[in-house]
Amino acid sequence: MGFKIKEKRLELGLSQEQLAEMSGVSRTIISGLESGKTTVTTTETLLRLSKAMNCRVKDIFFTV
Repeated sequence: MGFKIKEKRLELGLSQEQLAEMSGVSRTIISGLESGKTTVTTTETLLRLSKAMNCRVKDIFFTV
């Protein structure tokens, strides 16, 4: 499993801190998901991130 959160975040010109503030998801969790250190997260986290970036969950989530 992998996440395309960083790709989408950078496309929007957002820092991790800005995305954290917009989504209500901690910067630590965002960093872990982007680096691959965190491989499991909740649906709620993905929904919050996708809403903050104005995209669908499938745009920031993919399976390998």
